[in-house]
Amino acid sequence: MAFSQEQFDMITALAKSYGATRLILFGSAHDSPDTARDIDLACDGVAGWKLYELAAQLEEEIHFPLDLVPLTPPNRFTMMIERRGRRLI
Repeated sequence: MAFSQEQFDMITALAKSYGATRLILFGSAHDSPDTARDIDLACDGVAGWKLYELAAQLEEEIHFPLDLVPLTPPNRFTMMIERRGRRLI
């Protein structure tokens, strides 16, 4: 399924409302959006349980499976996301 700019705009707006300072799209929705089965996002600026609340809210709004991982603390995985992903915020 291809994702619309409207969906990404909604994702970005909702993430900002939770205090996100960085939001990076990665994985299949970034690399091959026409065949992606979920949306993978990495986020900074949303602490603790609020990150899980944001993930649940996003999934409800876009009606599509979503994985949301924190960018902090940095590690090899998050550094790869930052290099290869598409920054939304």
